[in-house]
Amino acid sequence: MKVHIMDINPGDLLQSDVFNHFGVLVLQKEKELSSNAIVKLMQHGIDYVDIVPRMDEDIPDTSTPPQFIQKIQPIFNEAVDGFEAIFLEALANGNFDDSKVDRLLEPMVEQLDDQKDVVALLLLLSNNDNYTYNHSLQVGMLSYYIACWLGYSKEEAYKVGKAGYLIDIGKSKVPENILFKPGKLTPEEFEEVKRHTQYGYEIIMNSTGDELSALIALQHHEREDGSGYPQRLTEQEIHPYAKITAVADVYTAMTSNRIYQSKQELFSVLKELNSMSFGKLCPEPTQALINHLLPNFIGKSVLLSSGEVGDIVMTNPSDFFRPLIRTESRFIDLSRERELTITEVYM
Repeated sequence: MKVHIMDINPGDLLQSDVFNHFGVLVLQKEKELSSNAIVKLMQHGIDYVDIVPRMDEDIPDTSTPPQFIQKIQPIFNEAVDGFEAIFLEALANGNFDDSKVDRLLEPMVEQLDDQKDVVALLLLLSNNDNYTYNHSLQVGMLSYYIACWLGYSKEEAYKVGKAGYLIDIGKSKVPENILFKPGKLTPEEFEEVKRHTQYGYEIIMNSTGDELSALIALQHHEREDGSGYPQRLTEQEIHPYAKITAVADVYTAMTSNRIYQSKQELFSVLKELNSMSFGKLCPEPTQALINHLLPNFIGKSVLLSSGEVGDIVMTNPSDFFRPLIRTESRFIDLSRERELTITEVYM
């Protein structure tokens, strides 16, 4: 059947060869149309193609959440609630039960090994408004993934993820009127917030004696150029695990709603992280995060600043952070239509 290019779905089969206006073969019949193939047709100015008739029963039902979401959602909820209990325990006693951390994290990590769509997991977690506790879970999860992507063993990656989960435990000692202040902090208040790194070191040492996790909590706000805190360390002085958790921490903070700041759109955050990898953040974990997240956006639905809704069909080789979008009526190349931006990404 003849179908307009805007009505093609990835997975459709060509019923006949496709030639451009100059008679050059573009795609052969019986080829399964991928997103890249659809873009190729568009680039050659093809308006209509013949595809093999679709069977209604082959159309997937997208009304039910993917199975992995149904399976991991309770584990995420338990890990967020669990960190709240650990946080309050540290607030009351100055320490926490380390075994509780492992009981929360080990089931989650087992699930993470089977899930490659990290963007879907991050979108799932973004629905939780409890920033302090949800942030810790996201940092732990991303730290684990980044360590795996960098080639660390599962055992090492777990240590990095656990340390990422605990990096903000020191905020339990920051007064609530400062920690949850809706307006801009005074210089004195900001200095107190910065002390959460030192408080975290002390709490973790008192609770576990794990000097490595304590060191990561102390160093996760250090920066490669020496502009971080609390010790203004430079590239060679920062532990590699702390460099990983720093990337996860910055990404999660920028993509979350906070009392004093609304979350930023995911692609703009990745672009900002890319800029920060030239001097502020360690380039290896930063680029590992970017390179593994970008393919996960293919197929995700987005809301554009124009009010249009569409799906991401491919990342743009000329500008990774401005992909190609397919709406009901047209293809939009954000690398060319610079006035448009993505304002929201959906699962």
